[in-house]
Amino acid sequence: MRFMMLMIPKGYESAEPGVKLDPERVAEMMKYNESLQKAGVLLALDGLHPPSMGARVSFAGGKPKVIDGPFSEAKEVLGGYWMIQVKSKEEAVEWASRCPASNNELIEVRQVQEISDFPADVREAAGKLPELQALAGQSRGA
Repeated sequence: MRFMMLMIPKGYESAEPGVKLDPERVAEMMKYNESLQKAGVLLALDGLHPPSMGARVSFAGGKPKVIDGPFSEAKEVLGGYWMIQVKSKEEAVEWASRCPASNNELIEVRQVQEISDFPADVREAAGKLPELQALAGQSRGA
């Protein structure tokens, strides 16, 4: 089972571009990341720039509308993620609980939908999904 662990740091929704990272916190997080890798559960991980550097595309009325960040209505935003592969939700939560997160951070744990989770008609409609996923993995060097 694949799970995403989504880091949600409070206050990141209003962070300015070029936010400075604390090298000590980064070193702590790297130890945690290395423990995920050594355990063989880590598939991917990345940090994200603050929303002030991003954009949102909405589709009201079927037409795309671009809004540049920051996003005034945002209450929680992602700061980064880990993709892990474990045997259960409980194991994923256990890994999230080991993270050296600070008091102003939380981790949301969400299971990734697999094609096998869907009924036959949906699997048929998404027939090329495994091929696209494999190609995407190749392009990232996986």
